[in-house]
Amino acid sequence: MILMIPSLMMSATGQTTSIDLTFTAVDSLAWVQLDSIRVVNLTQGGDTVLYWPDTVLTVHYVGISEPGDDLNGFRVFQNHPNPVTEQTSILLYIPDKDRVSMLVTDLTGRVAFRYERVLDKGMHSMRFIPGSGNLYFFTAGWRGKTGSIKILMAGAGGSGKISLEYAGNAEYLPEQKAMQAVQAFTYAPGDELLYTGHANGLESGMQDIPPESRTYTFQFATNILCPGSPVVEYEGYEYKTIQIFNQCWLNENLRAGTMISGTEEMSDDGIIEKYCYNDDPALCSGYGGLYQWDEAMQYATQQGARGICPPGWHVPSDDEWKILEGMVDSQYGIGDPLWNSIDYRGHDAGTNLRSTYGWFGGTGTNLYGFTALPGGVRSEDGSFGGAVYSGTWWTSTQTDMENAWQHGIGYANTGLYHGYVMKERGFSVRCLRDD
Repeated sequence: MILMIPSLMMSATGQTTSIDLTFTAVDSLAWVQLDSIRVVNLTQGGDTVLYWPDTVLTVHYVGISEPGDDLNGFRVFQNHPNPVTEQTSILLYIPDKDRVSMLVTDLTGRVAFRYERVLDKGMHSMRFIPGSGNLYFFTAGWRGKTGSIKILMAGAGGSGKISLEYAGNAEYLPEQKAMQAVQAFTYAPGDELLYTGHANGLESGMQDIPPESRTYTFQFATNILCPGSPVVEYEGYEYKTIQIFNQCWLNENLRAGTMISGTEEMSDDGIIEKYCYNDDPALCSGYGGLYQWDEAMQYATQQGARGICPPGWHVPSDDEWKILEGMVDSQYGIGDPLWNSIDYRGHDAGTNLRSTYGWFGGTGTNLYGFTALPGGVRSEDGSFGGAVYSGTWWTSTQTDMENAWQHGIGYANTGLYHGYVMKERGFSVRCLRDD
């Protein structure tokens, strides 16, 4: 779902580089028109918003100069608009007059269109009308240098006839978004960005540290089995999955491991160990196991580690839990500062995630199919408590050597609890797919 297309802008004294962040959306497999995209820099602060049909954010930063780099280097700019409804414009900068070859290929690599023309020095515009495909790649070459972009189709595609023609000189750089917004958005390599896509009154979100140009696909499907991973078999158990917007979760608490007594401490012995509430194996079958943080992480400390999750899955980070909360809450969206606070917060995220059974009072709606069950807790002294009344899940994010973040749901609370506790406690584990 993620495709990478490098894009560079050079300077003579230091390398001024740009990366293009391109956004599209689907509901299961059907294309969805985005209303807007919000991009937040979680590392430095600041944000910017794109509005349809603008779905490409170009961010600039200053890097290290390289031999041969200059401000007027050959470049292919991302087409606009993208995705394409009927036609789109592609801009090229030519450093010196010479022949330029252009090639359009489809997703399979088949050549769909060829074009050559001698172009003078300067900015030039090409008009492209796509065919019936959903995705094309445009590549231009000049004096041995090449540049490529990806062109997305909006919907099912056109009539099938592809056209690429010269549209004339262009005396401006492509305005892929308002220049004031671009200049106000600060970015440096290694910054973590939060993306929130809005469509039809819903929102979907994800985080990334983009090393280069990328295309991101927001998923707006909910309450379906995860595409490509409907069922996961692991450690003798079978788990169904659930797609909740951009996140694919196991929709059951993890049960993997060999049961040990609640009075014992878990150890790094190469064997997955679990507590069963009140030392009753039947409760592990119903509510899942309880794990100390180190055991859940398999004694790794890196955020997002696989831990005791199946291959291709991981123990979700604190931020990934916050995105889930924002996606399922009807009042507080993704990235709301409320989710950073400690204690119960949110309007109805807890109610929407709670299963419709297994809870005291039976107040859950399970609106998104997460099926959160109240597995209770194993305390530091080896005792158990809270089953039927509360469920608590570890994150892979630690606050210090002794404590880690956890997220909890109580039977009488409509929101979710957020706090950090000692790693010796035993909590439930939910696994998130490594998309």
